[in-house]
Amino acid sequence: MVKVSLIRGKSSFLGTLEALNLITDDIFLKVKGRSKFLIKPNFVSVWRRLSATPVESVDALLSYLSDMFSPSELLIAESPANGSLIEGLKNYGYLELKKKYKVDFLYLDEDDFEPFEVYNSSGEIFHVNIAKTVLKEDFFKISICRPKTHNTVVVTLTVKNMAMGVLPRSDKPKMHQGYYYINLNIAKVAGKVLPDLGVIDGLVGMEGNGPVSGEPKKWGVFAASTNPVELDAIIAYAMGFNPKDIGYLYFLNRWGYGEIDPEKIRVVGVSIDEVKTCFKPHRTIDQQYSWKRHVKL
Repeated sequence: MVKVSLIRGKSSFLGTLEALNLITDDIFLKVKGRSKFLIKPNFVSVWRRLSATPVESVDALLSYLSDMFSPSELLIAESPANGSLIEGLKNYGYLELKKKYKVDFLYLDEDDFEPFEVYNSSGEIFHVNIAKTVLKEDFFKISICRPKTHNTVVVTLTVKNMAMGVLPRSDKPKMHQGYYYINLNIAKVAGKVLPDLGVIDGLVGMEGNGPVSGEPKKWGVFAASTNPVELDAIIAYAMGFNPKDIGYLYFLNRWGYGEIDPEKIRVVGVSIDEVKTCFKPHRTIDQQYSWKRHVKL
């Protein structure tokens, strides 16, 4: 059974590093000799810092990978929903990382793509495009983000960060096909591009009307796991939500990608009770739960 590390910290760099160190054995098993690492931060907006992955936590991740694995390639890849990648890299200090690490950046909108089947609001199949670089098996894929509430799927964490981020900007709105189908579509894409490692920097999260316009939630919690479904279930629960109310996690659990019952997930570090809090949900939270009317829970 893989572990979810859960710790308290006062620094994005040190907290992220400690969360990773607690599961180093799991990470080594998952890397399986690979030396190429693709890091997917969250730049949903390139203009609001609170909506993005803090550069300090990515700095810690790059430091950890460099020390542990002697990478042949470190690639930070993203497709922001608002603005261009270069704007985000400049605004959030990511370009400074090149002074410390041999890291490259990939604007996923300029990648080659592979079509993938999802559903419209009538349940009919259509296609969105997935960036091909993310599908390459020789890359160890990492999703790293801050915990945020969301306007359609309750919370956005490591699974959703990867599933939506690998689509070009023009295709992201196409995933929004009502509360049921957006959860189903996210789960479908996630099953294709599920990260090998998920990392959460919860020094300061976002609550309320996320994923861009919410308010800061000071928390001081960091987490990591080689099973991002289980990681996101633990973090969602610690944020005050029931993981079974989050549609894409529900589907991924049903399809065998991971456990979402917090009592059945192995947590190391501090206990969930020590970090459990209550993030203010998005104002549309009641409508968001309407996806459950379409399934037999």
